[in-house]
Amino acid sequence: MSSIDSAPSAAPAAAFAPTLREVMLRPWWLGMLAFALLVAAVFAWLGQWQLSRAVDTSPPPPGQTEQVRPLADVAEPGEYLPEPLVGQRVEVRGSFVADDFEVVSSRFDRGEEGYWVTGQLRVDPESARSSDPTSLAVAVGWTADRAEADAAAAALDADPPQDVALTGRIISDEGPALPGRGADPQEMTRMSPAALLSRWHDTAGLDVYRGYLTSAESFGGLTAIHSPAPDERSNVNWLNIFYAVEWAVFAGFAFYMWYRLAKDAWEKELEDLEDEREDADVPAAGSVPPGRD
Repeated sequence: MSSIDSAPSAAPAAAFAPTLREVMLRPWWLGMLAFALLVAAVFAWLGQWQLSRAVDTSPPPPGQTEQVRPLADVAEPGEYLPEPLVGQRVEVRGSFVADDFEVVSSRFDRGEEGYWVTGQLRVDPESARSSDPTSLAVAVGWTADRAEADAAAAALDADPPQDVALTGRIISDEGPALPGRGADPQEMTRMSPAALLSRWHDTAGLDVYRGYLTSAESFGGLTAIHSPAPDERSNVNWLNIFYAVEWAVFAGFAFYMWYRLAKDAWEKELEDLEDEREDADVPAAGSVPPGRD
C-alpha cells in the first residue's frame, strides 16, 4: 500500500473565528441590546424624577414657622405632618380630659434633662373643623424634678383646664420605644401620641392627630417648655441627588452587563473553535501514521 493511499483524508478547512463586533450584531444580542436600552431608559427616568425632587423651586419663605396658624390649616387627624410644617406655630382651642395627664422623661430644656407633663386635649369642633371627637397630645410644661412632675400631673388630673386657647409648636410623633433592660415598663421616654392613646380614656371613635403640641403656656406650676424655631431648611435635598446619581450608575450598568455577556459568549465561541481544531489535529486511535505501510 502506498503512503498516499494510507494517509488520512485532509481535515475540513478551519472555520474563521468571529470578531466581537460580529457576535454583537447577531439578532439575539441586538435583542438583548434593545432590552438593555429599555432598562436604562427606565433608570434614566427614575434618575430624572429624583433630580426634579432634589431642588425645591418654591421653598417656604424664611420665618414661616413663626406665623401662628390655625391647627386645622396645618395638620389633619391621622395624617403625617408635612416636612415644611414641622415646628409650625399653631393655635387651637379645647378642653383637657381628666386622668389623662402623663409624665414623659428624658426631656431636655436648654441642655438640662428633665420631664414633660402631657395631656389629652379634646379639640373644640370648630377648631378641629369636624363634628367627630378629636384629640391632640399637648406637652403642658417642663420640670427637672420627677416628684414635681408627678405632683403636677396629679393636680391637673383632678382639675383639668377647660375651654382653653393654646398656642405652640406642632411637632412630629417621635414614635414609641421599648424600655431598656431593667427599666420600668410603664416609663415613657419618647413623646408619642400613638403610645399615649393606649393610656387615654374615652377613646372610642376618637380621631387623633399624629403630631403633638408643645404649649407656649405652662400649666400646673411647671416651667414653660423652651421650643425654639426649627432651622431653616435648604432648598437642595442632597439625598435625592445621591439617589439620582445611583439611577444613572444603574443605567450604565445595564449597558455594561449587555457588553459583558456578549463578550463572554464570544470568548466561549473562540474556545469551542480552538477545541475543535485541536481535536481535528489528533489522529484517531489505531490509525497508521502517514508515510508508513
